[in-house]
Amino acid sequence: MSALTGIAIGDALPTETFQLDRAMLSNYAKASGDLNPIHIDEAFAKNVGLPNVIAHGMLTMALVGKYISDFAGGSAKVVEFGARFTKPVIVPADEKVDLTVTATVAEIVRASPVLVLLNCAHVRVAEP
Repeated sequence: MSALTGIAIGDALPTETFQLDRAMLSNYAKASGDLNPIHIDEAFAKNVGLPNVIAHGMLTMALVGKYISDFAGGSAKVVEFGARFTKPVIVPADEKVDLTVTATVAEIVRASPVLVLLNCAHVRVAEP
């Protein structure tokens, strides 16, 4: 049974937690070509006023996208996905940071395809 059946506005979806660490940031930087030093060089990040290295916004968006596509039953069922970045995800050295995603069904349009709008504003990052 698809996750898109039997849902109602206001339903809370299961929580999922992703762990980020410096190795993940380094691998993502290399794979994406985004070698901006604020994501991989602690001294540089602090020198420009950040508290520490921060995760790539597109990496965190990709993890939320995985959450959404898993809920929808596969990425082919996700027609549109957007995000607004409101707070950097700080990733200290030698630590894993939890990126916890929760979502609430905000709207359902019963058509072909079924459109489910999720409010994922409750993305929470555990404080290091």
